[in-house]
Amino acid sequence: MTKKQHYMTREERYKLEGLLEGGTSKTEAARILGFSVQTIYNEIRRGTYLHTVRWRDIPRYSAAKGQDIFEKRQRNKGRPLKIGHDHAYAEFLDRKMKEERYSPAAALAEARKAGFTTSISVQTIYNYIDKGFFLRMNNEDLWEKTNRAPRQKRTLPKVAHRDLPSIEQRPEWIGNRSVLGHWEGDLVVGCKGSSPVLLTLTERVLREEVIIKLPDRKAATVRRAFDRLERRYGKTAFREKFQSVTLDNGSEFMEYEELTKSVYGGKRFNVYYTHAGAPYEKGANENHNRMIRRFCPKGTDFGKVTKRRIAEIQDWMNNYPRKSLDWMTPLEICNTT
Repeated sequence: MTKKQHYMTREERYKLEGLLEGGTSKTEAARILGFSVQTIYNEIRRGTYLHTVRWRDIPRYSAAKGQDIFEKRQRNKGRPLKIGHDHAYAEFLDRKMKEERYSPAAALAEARKAGFTTSISVQTIYNYIDKGFFLRMNNEDLWEKTNRAPRQKRTLPKVAHRDLPSIEQRPEWIGNRSVLGHWEGDLVVGCKGSSPVLLTLTERVLREEVIIKLPDRKAATVRRAFDRLERRYGKTAFREKFQSVTLDNGSEFMEYEELTKSVYGGKRFNVYYTHAGAPYEKGANENHNRMIRRFCPKGTDFGKVTKRRIAEIQDWMNNYPRKSLDWMTPLEICNTT
């Protein structure tokens, strides 16, 4: 016989947790606690989390989590949700953020493209996630929110490399992003002791991304990667698409003459070097490298990441809507230009 009370108490939640850990079935737990089986299923879904054991994720019920979510919802009881009863809209946002790793702002932009008429603000999404209104999303899933390093005070940059073209020599029309064909580049390194790295190139206007897996970070290896890229596009198309690249002062980029020499003869592009200790001078590429870390966190051994997986990440980035592009994607813009 089920209880007349509607809500499970804290003590009952902890008793449920103990029963489940002891191997009691959900049906038997419902009988012991005096609730319907459906109530038990609802409570388990509310309080389930993934417990990692030997690199495997095992779902477990947590009474503390269930109680916390219950209390948050009780505090907001009576307030009509701005999302209303549009469950399809909520599921769309949930999937975009949880499975496809979109930011709340990007997920909302994609929902507008998909034709949803319901509209909420980015701040409302953050509030809903804080209060546990989404079925699967929580703050731990917001990669940028939980992994962004504290903003550091900018210091005056040191001088760029004295013998090579400095970013100070880069034309203003490149700096203000008024012309296509100008890129920023860097290497994303793997775990300590591993050799493979990612060469990442970001177009300054469209935010188009190119990711190339390299066996090591030697200057000759980087140069050969650009050689292959140039051959892939061909002489004319390459020089139109890659007119300049802004790089940092890493030793892998220091062989300036060899790096800028075209496989077809002459100079293939201009290279400009940022000041030492000034990563913000190629901020588009730095932001893209953080996006790559959503899939390949620090400590990743890139020797174990396939080229196919790298291509999937590149495709994801080129199909990711950007605020700077009025929420279009780099690929959408490329296809219209």
